[in-house]
Order: sequence, then structure tokens, then C-alpha cells
Amino acid sequence: MRLVSRVAAAGEYHRSMDTPARIKLADVAAAAGVSVPTVSKVVNGRYGVSAATTEAVQRAIDELGYAGNLSAAALRAGKTQVLGVLVAEFDPFAAELLKGADKAARGSGYELLAHSGGFTHGWERRSLARLGGTLIDGAVIVTPTVLDGDMVVPVVAVDPHFGPNRLPTIDVDNFDGTLQATHHLIELGHRRIGFLGGRSELDSAQSREGGFRHAHAQAGLEVDPTLVVEARYQAELAATITESWLDSANPPTAIVGANDVSAIAAMNVAQNRGLSVPADLSVVGFDDVPDAALATPPLTTVREPLHDMGAAAMQMLLDRIDGNSTDTHVRLPIELVLRDSTAPPRPGRA
Repeated sequence: MRLVSRVAAAGEYHRSMDTPARIKLADVAAAAGVSVPTVSKVVNGRYGVSAATTEAVQRAIDELGYAGNLSAAALRAGKTQVLGVLVAEFDPFAAELLKGADKAARGSGYELLAHSGGFTHGWERRSLARLGGTLIDGAVIVTPTVLDGDMVVPVVAVDPHFGPNRLPTIDVDNFDGTLQATHHLIELGHRRIGFLGGRSELDSAQSREGGFRHAHAQAGLEVDPTLVVEARYQAELAATITESWLDSANPPTAIVGANDVSAIAAMNVAQNRGLSVPADLSVVGFDDVPDAALATPPLTTVREPLHDMGAAAMQMLLDRIDGNSTDTHVRLPIELVLRDSTAPPRPGRA
């Protein structure tokens, strides 16, 4: 009871402040009824503290939410026991990868730090310079653009923009994904198919466009250059491009989006014009983020195993940190998921 009352009192003190104060060793010591040096021994795993006292201190730490000074602890121990998941932004793609990484890290003894570095050039290097070694022991970096093999901490890349040639990498067969998606539309009878491309400087985007073009070549079809436009994975740009296509004298009967965000934007444009998806316009995406299944109609898309990709990247990182031998490139399978956004074109409109 003494521990509970002291913890409660300490909590009330901090809640009473307009800006809650950082919990300190002295707060934990007061709550547990021990000295600050005793708390320090428990926090740093040193000998000389009884099991009962250690338990009391740990209860106080848990109740108060004491986290200590991670940077200082890292300098003393040489490790932070924290791993980073670094992304440019917390978009649906990154969020699903993060869920898989989190699951793989459970039970490893490491905590996760999710960090968004923004889309500015070199965000990955800046993020690693700020976090590596003082806040994190290693990192999974989602779609990095400018990294090389000389990192301050172990790093694993997910779907790197430069392809699987510089860092340990987890990715999927982007070429085959759009190849399957485009074949599906061609087999339904579509001949005028638009492609909302990704960011042309990225290896993954180039591969997705390559699959789209190769499907046409295999079917003996020409690709209309006006129907291959870079939407840079952005909904607003994809919507603008779709508007221009639908305004043209000979609009496409189907669209392949290089990601689900672009594909859903195209569907929204068509429906806002009173067109039916898929009767008037078939649409296919890429990624299979949760919004794809929730769209109206549910989106046919190329499924990347996003949770598995995040989990595989985290396991590869853990293996690297532990010194275990591991593959440097793992390519996971994709799957074309047929839903309700694709159908044969109306008679005479192929």
C-alpha cells in the first residue's frame, strides 16, 4: 500500500502541472521508498539490490512511466535496445509495413521507434545521422533513395528506389505485378489502357511501367504514349491526369494505377462524372492497402504482402545485429487480387 500511495502522489503532482514534468530517478526513488543510487542500480542492471527491492522499484518505474535518458544510457552501454523504422511519410503503404515490423520485433528485447523524415532529398541520411547509435541500434528504412552501404548502424531497406544492389533488401517483383494487372485487362477485352505511373526516378516505378509495356508487347498491342503519364504516386496528380483522359475524344476504357492511391483517385474522378466503375471504366491498383478493399467498388489490385515485408525486414535486421548470416536480398511473391473494379468494356468501346 505504501508503494501505491507514493506512486499515486507522484502521479498527481505531475498531472497537476500544465506541462507534465519528465519523470526522474528521484521520483521513482520517492515512490519506491528507496534511495536514488538504488534506483540507478536497478535501472542499469547492477548487482547489490535484493529481489524485493528490485520488484518495488520496477513497479514504481512502470506506474510512473519512467524512461530514463536514452542517449546517456546508450553512451554507457553501447546499445539502446531500440530499432528504428524510418519512412518518408506515414502513408498507408508505410503503415502496413510498420505493423509487420512491430510483430517481428516482439520478444526480441528491442523496442521500436517510428520516424518520418519527410520527402526532402537525403532525408534518410539526415535521419540516420540524428538517430543512429544514440537513439537506435539499427533501422529498417522504407523506400530509401540515397543510401549506400556505409551506415553508422545496421540498415535493411524495403523496396529501395535504386533497386536491390547496395543494401540488404526486401522487395517484390514490381515488373510482374503490373504485367499481371495489364494482362487481366487485355484478357477482358480492353485495348485503350491508361497507366498512372509512379516516380520515374525510382527503380520500382520503372519496373511497374516496364510490366505494363511488356504486357502490351506480348499481346501485339501498341502503347498510346498519351496514356502513360507520371502521377508520382499522388492522388491529386492522378485525379488531374484522369480528368484530362476522360475529356479526350478517345478516352481509355481501363486504367492501371502504379499504386492504390492513384487508382482510387481515378475511380473517384470517373464516378464524380456519373460514369460507372467498372462498366464505363475498369481500374486496377498496386499494393493492396486496406483502403483498396474498402473502396466503392472494391479495387482489383496487385497485392504486396506488406505485413510480411515489414516482418522480413525486421528479422533480417535482427539477424544482422546478432551477427547471424542472412540473405542480402529477399523478394516476396505478389498476387493479383480480383475484386469488382474490372469488367469487359462496353460493346464497341474496346
